[in-house]
Amino acid sequence: MRKLDRYLPILDWGRRYNRSALSNDVIAAVIVTIMLIPQSLAYALLAGLPPQAGIYASIVPIMLYALFGTSRALAVGPVAVVSLLTASAVGQVAEQGAAGYAVAALTLAFLSGAFLVLLGVLRLGFFANFLSHPVISGFITASGLLIAVSQIKHLLGISAHGHTLPEMLSAIFSQLNETNWITVFLGVTATAFLFWVRGRLRPLLVRFGAPKLLADILTKAGPVMAVLATTVAVWAFGLDAHGVGIVGDVPQGLPPFTFPSLDPELLQTLLVPAILISVIGFVESVSVAQTLAAKKRESIDPDQELIGLGAANLGAAFSGGFPVTGGFARSVVNFDAGAETPAAGIFTALGLAVAAVALTPLVYYLPLATLAATIIVAVLSLVDLSILKKTWAYSRADFASVAATIFLTLGLGVEIGVASGVAISLLLHLYKTSRPHVAEVGLVPGTQHFRNIHRHAVETDPALLALRVDESLYFVNARFLEDLIRSRLQEGPEIRNVVLMFSAVNEVDFSALESLESINERLKDMGVGLHLSEVKGPVMDRLEKSHLIENLNGRVFLSQYGAWIALARHSEPSAAEAQRR
Repeated sequence: MRKLDRYLPILDWGRRYNRSALSNDVIAAVIVTIMLIPQSLAYALLAGLPPQAGIYASIVPIMLYALFGTSRALAVGPVAVVSLLTASAVGQVAEQGAAGYAVAALTLAFLSGAFLVLLGVLRLGFFANFLSHPVISGFITASGLLIAVSQIKHLLGISAHGHTLPEMLSAIFSQLNETNWITVFLGVTATAFLFWVRGRLRPLLVRFGAPKLLADILTKAGPVMAVLATTVAVWAFGLDAHGVGIVGDVPQGLPPFTFPSLDPELLQTLLVPAILISVIGFVESVSVAQTLAAKKRESIDPDQELIGLGAANLGAAFSGGFPVTGGFARSVVNFDAGAETPAAGIFTALGLAVAAVALTPLVYYLPLATLAATIIVAVLSLVDLSILKKTWAYSRADFASVAATIFLTLGLGVEIGVASGVAISLLLHLYKTSRPHVAEVGLVPGTQHFRNIHRHAVETDPALLALRVDESLYFVNARFLEDLIRSRLQEGPEIRNVVLMFSAVNEVDFSALESLESINERLKDMGVGLHLSEVKGPVMDRLEKSHLIENLNGRVFLSQYGAWIALARHSEPSAAEAQRR
């Protein structure tokens, strides 16, 4: 039963579910549902899909995540960055509005879900670590800018297109003469109102004596207020007849059963974008889930999260949706509203189902400019250009990866941007580990500790070279250690013993083993002893299976101090020692 609980966490928290948790989950669900209705419609618009697709993508996926996910507060559904990636990927195989576009979106969700489930079953969640935090920050910042710029066309009432920043700006400027000023007024007013609600409404309500819970609900309902006000304005004044773009007919009903395409050519085209969406979505989702879990001293299982998110995406593929993941804003709202279990997600899904059945006719006159305003206000909070300054001050290598990710994403598109960011991260990692930090160490007087001779006042022996290797040794950096020892021996012809301090070495691969054997043979020919100290047990186990220890031109010491005692005394005595003798 315990093994089944691992794959179906609902069996664990469901046994302890009580009336108090039910009450808290229902309250949280009401707040998140109010927030999700306009958000879902807006993110469907961003993905290039009909508005109902956003609601569909927020019903079945949420329920499936509640069954398989391990986070108590994560709220799954469409998010801005994944919606942008969806539009970019699907736009390569079909035109927006065409029948094949929606099918391609379903197929993308299917591939993403299958990939995530596969990683979860094989417990390969660590693959997501190949996306470094600087790359993620740079990509999200660039994506936020792209998303905001992509929505300007809806604020202006024009039909500009493009996937990169230069393309978008060029298209917008070329069509400025077609601007619909009524649309501009609605869009700018809605945007300003939403910014005001986000920053000023809650403190204002609290100041006037409103309960904090009510203030929170009204603040999160800000987009709903904007939707209601602008929808009524368009309907009452017939603004759609004056060129204001509206949502129009939205099918009324529960999510339909859909089936992704199994066309080999389409699957091959969408495979790489699906992997990118999966990894980015997983990293974003797990970061949020771990942050919220830590606040309650809880934990999540990243590998099971892969399965939960994979099941959610598979659910989206078979219920008229598109790729989903855990959203930062709605998850924080869910947490702050008091959600205690994933059941809050199930109640949210039920609320959205009611909206899909009963409320969709009410959004007929909803202006697209209002949805664009909702997206812009949401994504601008993701933009953090200060990451450039921070990484420049801390690490030029990280700055290079952030800057490259931002500018390539803006200039060449989201897929090339994130792929380049991953490639740069890997190349920088390989470069850094190809030149491991190796410190020459000496004895701190009066202690048994050894420290870098360039940072501390330490005792050394000219005939003894002690090197602390601060990195695991593998094929990329094996030759570096060889070259370093050769160079140091040329500088110090009096050296008679070399000790490699392995306290920080966790792995020695076969290439590094061969390099150590080569060093051993070369030093033997020179009449110089090669010794090892503080070798970790697992590393020693591997070395003992080779011929290195058997043929070692020296000894293996339990501690560096032991090596110092055994070897330094046999070196040529200093002048002071000679006088004492």
